[in-house]
Amino acid sequence: MLMRDPLRVAVAQPRCVPYNVAVNAVAHAAAIRSANCRVVVFPELSLTGYEMDAPSMALEDPRLMPIVEACAATGSVALVGAPVNGERGQAHIAMLAVDGTGATVVYRKQWVASTESERFTPGSQPTVLKIDGWRLGLAICKDTSVPQHAADTAALGMDAYVAGILLTSEETALPDERARRVAADHRVWVVLASFAGSTGGGYDQAAGCSGIWTWDGVAIAQAGPATGAIACATLS
Repeated sequence: MLMRDPLRVAVAQPRCVPYNVAVNAVAHAAAIRSANCRVVVFPELSLTGYEMDAPSMALEDPRLMPIVEACAATGSVALVGAPVNGERGQAHIAMLAVDGTGATVVYRKQWVASTESERFTPGSQPTVLKIDGWRLGLAICKDTSVPQHAADTAALGMDAYVAGILLTSEETALPDERARRVAADHRVWVVLASFAGSTGGGYDQAAGCSGIWTWDGVAIAQAGPATGAIACATLS
């Protein structure tokens, strides 16, 4: 039997100022320090907001330094959302892993919404991120609504399905519905960081209600709809 330490995880929904990566990075850093968890997950496009024309971010962007420093101080890995450039002039909705040494692109959204497709290209493959012996299957928003995505990711071997999402305030039940489905289908933990507050794309009021669910579909930590909320749990 595989032996590993429990993994302390947080979902955070900081206030986001549209386009203002510098201000948003400081809010991310504050959430990381407050959570003091090994992994801190943030919503889709958390660094820029859901702004389809926000410039792509470079991994060496100095505005990321507050996050890097917060991760160095806490020993955390932050999974944050940002637009990034790809090959041949493509752009992607991405998840960055930030730790005390810097940032890397760890996942590119595969199931791109129709409103996103004019700019963003779908990622080509599912991804599992290994942290402390845990295999975290990564997803971004619409991915979580497609059972095939979780199945393809589970085929790689995953212990938890981890996503940054954005929903409207009328869709507050969806995180729980999707988490329970993935847990039932694949017997894995589910970690969903859901955008709170207002952002572009018509999301005048996003759902929030981030949460963490056990492998048998029980919500053991959940945030409310307000910006600034953080929920933490230990995966074991």
